[in-house]
Amino acid sequence: MEEFSLSIDQASIATITWDLNGKSMNVMTQKGSEEFYALIDKVIDDQNIRGVIITSGKKDFAGGMDLSVLSELNANNSSDSSAQIFNFIMKMHEKLRKLELAGMDPKTNKGGKPVAWACPGLSAGIGTEIGLACHRRFLSSDQRSKVGLPEILVGLFPGAGGTTRLIRMLGAMAASPLLLEGKLLKAKAAKATGIVDEIVSPDSLLDEARKWVLEASEDSLVKPWDKKGYKMPGGTPYHPSGFMTFVGASAMVNGRTNSVYPAAKALLAVAYEGSLVPFDTALKIEARWFTHVLKLKSTSNMIRSLFINKTALDKGVSRPEKIPQKTIRKLGVLGAGMMGAGIAYVSANNGIDVILIDQNQEAAKKGFESINELLNDGIKRGKITNAKKDDIINRITPTDDYSMLAGSDLVVEAVFEDTKVKESATKRAQQYIDDKTIFATNTSTLPIGKLSEASVSKEDFIGIHFFSPVHKMALVEIIKGKDTADTAVATALDFVKQLKKTPIVVNDARFFYANRCIIPYINEGVRMVGEGVEPALIENAAKQLGMPVGPLQLIDETSIDLGMRIANETKVAQGNMYDNEATDSVLKVMFEAGRLGRKSNAGFYSYDNGKRQGIWKGLQDHWMPLEKQPNFDEVKYRLAMIQALEALRAIEDGVLTDIREGDVGAILGWGCMPWAGGPLGWLDLIGANEAIKICEMLSEKHGNRFCSPNLLIELREKKSTIYGHFPDGKTN
Repeated sequence: MEEFSLSIDQASIATITWDLNGKSMNVMTQKGSEEFYALIDKVIDDQNIRGVIITSGKKDFAGGMDLSVLSELNANNSSDSSAQIFNFIMKMHEKLRKLELAGMDPKTNKGGKPVAWACPGLSAGIGTEIGLACHRRFLSSDQRSKVGLPEILVGLFPGAGGTTRLIRMLGAMAASPLLLEGKLLKAKAAKATGIVDEIVSPDSLLDEARKWVLEASEDSLVKPWDKKGYKMPGGTPYHPSGFMTFVGASAMVNGRTNSVYPAAKALLAVAYEGSLVPFDTALKIEARWFTHVLKLKSTSNMIRSLFINKTALDKGVSRPEKIPQKTIRKLGVLGAGMMGAGIAYVSANNGIDVILIDQNQEAAKKGFESINELLNDGIKRGKITNAKKDDIINRITPTDDYSMLAGSDLVVEAVFEDTKVKESATKRAQQYIDDKTIFATNTSTLPIGKLSEASVSKEDFIGIHFFSPVHKMALVEIIKGKDTADTAVATALDFVKQLKKTPIVVNDARFFYANRCIIPYINEGVRMVGEGVEPALIENAAKQLGMPVGPLQLIDETSIDLGMRIANETKVAQGNMYDNEATDSVLKVMFEAGRLGRKSNAGFYSYDNGKRQGIWKGLQDHWMPLEKQPNFDEVKYRLAMIQALEALRAIEDGVLTDIREGDVGAILGWGCMPWAGGPLGWLDLIGANEAIKICEMLSEKHGNRFCSPNLLIELREKKSTIYGHFPDGKTN
């Protein structure tokens, strides 16, 4: 066997070890599942085997299911594809149920073999579902240990018994947040919830599991739901207390998902329907709903964007060929403000030595102290150890001495978003670096071609746009200038990979890709305020699209004065082509009123010491709400289409050269419709024909910014989709 192995000791204790060849993390493949099922049959059916331990040969137990398996099952559009998926899931249920019952007599619950789960580190998805089917769950006390069911994050829910078992263990109300949020719980939290039973030292993990197997009583092997008289915690739907539990769970699901994500609704259905029937029937219900969700086009899109395409980007699908891999050992960061300090932190956290430079030592130290505060907060919350903090801190040197940049593999300029300031910092830094050093600018809007004029080598100059806050945001936008060499692109990608973030590579143009789509989204919301559309209608429409924040909240977070500055720069650059006067008039009023957003404790929202309190009531004094408000769908279409059309235009203009980067970048960068697989995925969901109808309606009422791009018209003529038109993702 290649993925699972079996050993039996002198006491007749069988140990099943999961160790996927050639991979740093175990994931359940088609072949692996068949090997695992065969071993379950072996250890349960063999009368000579006394008990079982399931563990991993790696530092972690498992990262979950290989979603390409599900994607391949779902790719079959034949009439029996649903049956194939259902049968695949039911086989998982059958084998894990066999493991759970462990040879017990069905009438007496006697004669079972003890099965222990010995988890050495991280366990997610199917890994945790395997653990839940075992009789005793041991988790390593290692700092890296985490356990959870994150399937909801890719548009699914736990379908290998995880939903049914967790709900019966904890009750619907307690289980719902864990299933809905997809959080990975650290050891203490996992034990507190009951997901694991014991936390033991890494060195004694297998010994403790073996000891329990040898001493386990028959009664300790029977799961609560297999015992006579079992009652679900919190009650079932038709129990007086259970009724309110399920009402609360329903409210929680809809409140947290805005009824956008079908997997969340299905999860609730599994909880409700499954609680009314015996356990084995509940598993069939879980499999049926899982099949239903997997067959939805939106689910396929989510898996495609958040797993398959993201994985491809993480592995460097956009990296130029034949360029040797480069490890960044010394990094120079110019600017110790929020962005610069953030870049320094994530780099040092990944083993890179950092020279953090600012205009004077005091400013550099201030940035350094902000990193120290972040680390101290991490220690308080149990996220990092003191030893890890010391390692990070010792890798960062705050200074105003530019000569310390000598020998850097890469320099990232992260000073104020102003062309002259950036040019000055670039020229000063380049006095001390050699021709082997790649120079990058962290900019979100300023053209790379213009900024590269300050560089001694345009070939070695590139844009690396981090998103704020740097330590939390997974996306990095790499901007290739007209003269940028492949070596610089490869180095930037290697750097991002070291940081364990996801890169997209785009060509140089005003606003690049991310801000090209984000800014129109914000502008459209602000524009509607000026038109008299109720602000709450705007914000709720955005949430109904699955956007994490509405456009008004987003501009409050990024600051209204920044919006004004970007607008002014854009107006100068575009001249007569500029068409956002309606938005600017609203921003001007807010700016002159001193309502600059959260940072000023006043914006489109009211605040109390930085805490958002609701829409500012004074807005209606400036822009009286229309007596007849627009249709809710129209508002949604305005907010969705303005982003999707810009994504299409980015393809037409050659800014995007890979549609996979368009969707993954949109989801990770600003949370654009993950349920649909991103803006391009959303267009494919509604289809080119319907999209053009919507565009015609919107352009007639609201202007040319909603006119259909030529690419969309071409898709309609060819009766194709975006992903069908670019089958390998590449646009050129």
